[in-house]
Amino acid sequence: MSTEATRGAALSKPPIRTAVAGYGLSGRVFHTPLIATNPAYSLDVIATSDAGRQADAAASHPAARLVSTPDDILALAGELDLMVLGTPPATHYPLAKAALEAGLDVVIDKPFAVRSAEGRELADIAVRLGRVLTVFQNRRWDGDYLTVKGLVEGGVLGTVTRFESRFERWSPEVSKAWKADATADDGGGVLFDLGTHLMDQSLQLFGPATVTHAELRARRPGEKTDDDVFVALQHDSGVVSHLWMNMLCAQQGPRYRLLGSDGGFTKHGVDPQEPYIVAGGSPLDAEYGVEDRDWAGLLGRDGHLDRLPTEHGAYPEFYRILAEKIHDDGAASSLPLPVDPAGPVEVLKLIEQARELASAQA
Repeated sequence: MSTEATRGAALSKPPIRTAVAGYGLSGRVFHTPLIATNPAYSLDVIATSDAGRQADAAASHPAARLVSTPDDILALAGELDLMVLGTPPATHYPLAKAALEAGLDVVIDKPFAVRSAEGRELADIAVRLGRVLTVFQNRRWDGDYLTVKGLVEGGVLGTVTRFESRFERWSPEVSKAWKADATADDGGGVLFDLGTHLMDQSLQLFGPATVTHAELRARRPGEKTDDDVFVALQHDSGVVSHLWMNMLCAQQGPRYRLLGSDGGFTKHGVDPQEPYIVAGGSPLDAEYGVEDRDWAGLLGRDGHLDRLPTEHGAYPEFYRILAEKIHDDGAASSLPLPVDPAGPVEVLKLIEQARELASAQA
């Protein structure tokens, strides 16, 4: 069946009755806007115990029922089809397991779990119960990543030898209460946060890898895990990936730098989809996902560089693909998941390697 035919078939079916657990940045900026603007879904329930966030959710999504905890969502499982977990990482495994066993399909925000063994177990449970399980690795649909992916798949750079990727921010204070108290065992730190995206993108572009070097530091007062991280990966394909993530970075390096046998590509700036929604925009707006041309990357080699406009960012694709999967017989469907859990499990294995290696080098 063609993509258009599949989309039409999905929209002809009842909306996927959806609950979102958590209404912090993840629930408020990523999940609920994407769900609420996709007619394949109905946003039925939002769970948050914070009074201010409840008021915000009620104003933004007046048709949704507000409850205090994820357990309140589980109590309504018979009235729902899908549960989205935008809760702290340490809750992902127990809540996802409970949701799957309650008969719900599940979306888990990254990191998939705190341990790779937990991720593998959740994937196995989903298969055994015939439920759809996927992970919200939304930055597979960043415009700059899609641009890089097109260059790599098209062979524009020749044989890629080195991949450099950064998420660097100036955030001198730990802003979220759960992050201030979270250790590595809780899924705290920038390696579990931004690093999950960088590693996922690296594996998607260049295949399986091993951590060859890792530096994990805590720079900010009160940081219990890590906020300044460098990880080197050796891919089986021969590519070397160098990944930086830093929450105390006063001068940021390029978001991407790729070197190949026929040329290179350097890109600064960060995908605009998140700040656009924070500023009050909608995923339905024509301007959504469009990056200012001034941030276009440089393609070629020194002395022979061309500006390459950035592809449009497309976070809505995650929920579009998921709706088609669920409506096409769910777990039994041959249609792909937006993100197969096997990929995020490999990311968790790399995080475990990085922590072990950094500990041994300390």
